[in-house]
Amino acid sequence: MSSKRIVVICFVFACLFGWSDGAHADVRLPGFFGDNMVLQQGMKIPVWGWADPGETVVVGLTGKDGGNAVSAKANEEGRWRVELPAMKATKTPLTLEVQGKNEIKHGNILIGEVWLCSGQSNMEWSVRQSANPDAEIAAGDYPLIRHVKIPRRPSATPLDDVQAQWQVCSPETVADFTAVGYYMARELLGELDVPIGLVNSSWGGTRVEPWTPPVGFQGVPEVKGIYQSVVGRTPGSIEYRTALKQHIKNLDAWVADAKAKAEGSEAVPASPAFPDSLKPFTSHQDPTMLYNGMLHALVGFPIRGAIWYQGESNSEEGMAYFDKKKALIQGWRELWGQGDFPFYFVQIAPYRYGRQNVTLLADFWEAQEAVEQIDNTGMVVINDIATVGDIHPPNKQDVGRRLAGLALRNDYGRDSLVAESPKMKSVELIDGKLKVNFARTAGGLKTRDGKAPTLFEVIGADSDGFQAATAEIQGDSIILSSPKVKTPVAFRFAWNELAEPNLMGGTGLPVGACRGGNAP
Repeated sequence: MSSKRIVVICFVFACLFGWSDGAHADVRLPGFFGDNMVLQQGMKIPVWGWADPGETVVVGLTGKDGGNAVSAKANEEGRWRVELPAMKATKTPLTLEVQGKNEIKHGNILIGEVWLCSGQSNMEWSVRQSANPDAEIAAGDYPLIRHVKIPRRPSATPLDDVQAQWQVCSPETVADFTAVGYYMARELLGELDVPIGLVNSSWGGTRVEPWTPPVGFQGVPEVKGIYQSVVGRTPGSIEYRTALKQHIKNLDAWVADAKAKAEGSEAVPASPAFPDSLKPFTSHQDPTMLYNGMLHALVGFPIRGAIWYQGESNSEEGMAYFDKKKALIQGWRELWGQGDFPFYFVQIAPYRYGRQNVTLLADFWEAQEAVEQIDNTGMVVINDIATVGDIHPPNKQDVGRRLAGLALRNDYGRDSLVAESPKMKSVELIDGKLKVNFARTAGGLKTRDGKAPTLFEVIGADSDGFQAATAEIQGDSIILSSPKVKTPVAFRFAWNELAEPNLMGGTGLPVGACRGGNAP
């Protein structure tokens, strides 16, 4: 055999199997670890990845404020994980160094506050798509704010890795940042003076179910059916194996019957179809699909908390949404293992859906407000900055500021800051009028335009439906009456998809839709 032929054969084998022993087994990090990222201050910093089974991997953060290096051995599956010591926030760039058979270096890393930003289009909506884009983009020179957008990728199984790059905030990059997240980050930066990292995992038009992990559905009895549907499609689960074995048994019986009839004149029935309950999900709107593809790989990456803007795609469900949202929050918290981390969300805006029942959206607002019953959550009301003809209100600046207010008050020690909208507390009948008492008014109720409060209705035990009410402010309360209702027994406020009420608290935060009393 010629020497040239030997060289060609060796080259082919090198391409197929790797020329050197380690060519196919370089130490590797998850694809969202990279230059410019922000790591959460005050928490141990886990770093993980893949290498040859048994390989020792050394990891450290180097630089002026860097910590000590630690090491770990890859397990039998080639996975390894280390924990670097918790660090204080620093604006001084650090370098993440990972050493095994090969070396990895990621630079310009900062320590600060990290927030997960998720939901549908109003969270994904970028700075360039929002109000005053030219001026905002030109002014977007905040190198301590960093942003990473997780690619849209549904998956029927949990993915351990995603590829995404962190970007430093500048006029050249900020246009494509999540607007809500960016405006929140800008407020936090101004108040805290520490780096802010935004992990943007959002997808327009999506429902809440695909963002929820199986363990979330498992923990809420009201959505047990969704959990059963998920686990029944999971290869290896008892439910999957049981159903598959039954299908095989049915097929075997059909084959035996078909063979017996093959030589005769008797018709053979159609073979049993593969059960729909065993077929894997395929749509990005199916339960768990976006958790699997866009969140699972991030679990364990320390965050201060999460912000969420979603609901338009579930807005006809009323209180059923509360159960699904509870599953989402509890599932995320259980998997992240950081206790009840903060979860702040936006109540969706009034919008002209054009439904025959214009109160459906109000029912949904009520379900969103109910989520505040869950510990360490908070809701931002935005019915004062809506655009009823646009499902994407362009004013994302105020949305971000209000989310930042919740974080500053609850997580960063700004105890004197009023960050929550007034909330209905109780209803009482006094001298033929309803007195609606509110909490969290920050010094009393008022209206944006100085006029009487709008969009209140009352109903009596024998009246013909809800009637428009005259509303009078008395400190933290509203006094309601109507010439059409002699003795009111219940009220509702802003109970319409187009409702843009003028009532607010002392700091200007709007009052959200609410109702109370005993409606007939």
